[in-house]
Amino acid sequence: MTAPVPLTLLYVPGDRPEVVRKACDSGADAVIVDLEDAVAPDRKEYARSATVELLSEPAAGAAVPIHVRVHTEADVLALAGLPGLAELRLPKITHAASVHHIAAVATGVALCPLLESALGIEHAYSVATSHSQVRSIALGEVDLRTDLGVREDAGLDWSRSRVVVAARAAGLAPPAQSVFPDVRDLDGLSASCAHGRALGFLGRAAIHPRQLPVIERAFRPTAREVEAAEQILEAAASDEGALALPDGRFVDAAVVASARRTLALAARTG
Repeated sequence: MTAPVPLTLLYVPGDRPEVVRKACDSGADAVIVDLEDAVAPDRKEYARSATVELLSEPAAGAAVPIHVRVHTEADVLALAGLPGLAELRLPKITHAASVHHIAAVATGVALCPLLESALGIEHAYSVATSHSQVRSIALGEVDLRTDLGVREDAGLDWSRSRVVVAARAAGLAPPAQSVFPDVRDLDGLSASCAHGRALGFLGRAAIHPRQLPVIERAFRPTAREVEAAEQILEAAASDEGALALPDGRFVDAAVVASARRTLALAARTG
């Protein structure tokens, strides 16, 4: 059975192994150990060795899947094949060739290319279909915002939709949203998640545990959405083809499929 797509992914710096261990008990669906931006240059070698030690433990990844955002090919070489590694997140990917190269080094490891530039967005579909080890794609919005010279958040919406469409066209799960940088603004996070969900994202990366419940609530179906989905499936079970519900809603195969996804998401535990 395919594992459910994580709704909450918590970033933690790789040079703080004690924080990584706490993150595994935070309630996040997945933990992302960061060897890139969250680690100072003079701490990167220590971060790598600490992460290798952690992921070499037999129980590593037992509580939640552990992903690692790598910084260099040396990170990939050190981590590939470790029993506690669930996925490698590949920063600043611009071409499918880069993914092919990493996949050859990390045979069999699930990969998530991060698109963080205009060139990466332009090649979103070719990156998403570049290799069978690619299980998801995602945006890196901080770098993308700088590359595009975007000041307002709405300026990223076209790029966001491009990535959502590329993932769907490639047969991948919907991408998770990029991080919301203000850990104190939970109302802003909630509104941003609602907007991301409307664009087709599923789940979100976080940089602090206090953000996790907000993200979880934002991406789980509401009671009204669950009730509507149940009504659709009940109607579809008693009829074939397209039909109209008593409230005027039109139901066809695509609507039924969407209702099934809603109920599957509502049924998730954790």
